[in-house]
Amino acid sequence: MNRVFLSDLHLDDPESDTFLRFRECLHTEAQRVDEIYILGDLVEMWIGDDDSGPTANALRQTLISATKHCQILLMHGNRDFLFGEAFSRQTGVTLIPDPYLTGDGILLSHGDGLCTDDEPYQALRATLRSEAWQQDILSKSLTERQAFGEALRLQSRQSSANKPSNIMDVNLQATTDLVHEYPGCSHFIHGHTHRPGVHNTANYQRIVTGAWERCGWICRQSNTHFSLECFSTARHYGT
Repeated sequence: MNRVFLSDLHLDDPESDTFLRFRECLHTEAQRVDEIYILGDLVEMWIGDDDSGPTANALRQTLISATKHCQILLMHGNRDFLFGEAFSRQTGVTLIPDPYLTGDGILLSHGDGLCTDDEPYQALRATLRSEAWQQDILSKSLTERQAFGEALRLQSRQSSANKPSNIMDVNLQATTDLVHEYPGCSHFIHGHTHRPGVHNTANYQRIVTGAWERCGWICRQSNTHFSLECFSTARHYGT
């Protein structure tokens, strides 16, 4: 099984270097792997499947082109939890839950639910992920949702600037507890923290995908071998 895992692209401009790198990555990888997993925060903010702005339209076209060649599976992140079934139908991507276990024992998550030391964030996350809240926000006009999205982005930047960096990382006990819920799990792959790396434990390997500000971080699976790479240079960072 050949797969690629990526996350935290935070796309918000179809002309940006990040978007162009993402498009190149999908075009290249979709023709040589079996599956591509996008583990959340594909875009900086998704306000609903009726978004017809330049970034949303460019994203749809990029995914439509890639899903003609391989299966693309998409997980919600803390920036794009409003991706819905309409977007799935439009693009051909498959929405998957968080967490998600592959058939060969790889556990996947965006990772924000494991940052349990950040209690205010977890309270906000519970609200934003609730069905009632999402139904309410999606009932509002596109203009209202755009304004809300911008306000939420500003709040997130201000909040993150005032928090100790350690509470914005995953809690290791919460991570271990989650993995133990899935006997036979050999690898756990997540994003969110923007701290790419490979962490070995006695029972499993944890791989953290990186954000795409400077390079296109991907985790590549070739059967039982996993590597963390930067797509922009194809430079190998280790396993």
